[in-house]
Amino acid sequence: MQPQGYGQIAPDRLDGTFAALADPTRRAILARLASGEASVTELAEPFAMSQPAVSKHLKVLERAGLISRGRDAQRRPRRLEAKRLEEADKWLERYRQFWEANFQLLDDLLEELKAKNKKRGRTKRKGR
Repeated sequence: MQPQGYGQIAPDRLDGTFAALADPTRRAILARLASGEASVTELAEPFAMSQPAVSKHLKVLERAGLISRGRDAQRRPRRLEAKRLEEADKWLERYRQFWEANFQLLDDLLEELKAKNKKRGRTKRKGR
């Protein structure tokens, strides 16, 4: 039985996605791949780490289904696979709706308090 909120998304897939996204280097790699495919060498350029270290990050992203490896002659470019990000976004949407509803309640309460304060301010002025 799946916990509430997972919908049609397998919990282990969602766990893998969020675990992969937990690292800032992997998020930066995904941001780079959002603008187009790139080789390991190209992906490693902005980081102060070895190519094997970047390759380890790429393997985590591949296992999570967030990127895929292509083949172009000797080149093996990586590309973003947005489906898993879409699944995570759908899962997060439930909580986004929850917070939006709470913010609306707070906005309504604030407006109510402002209206009460205006009434009180008017009555005090009349009594002076």
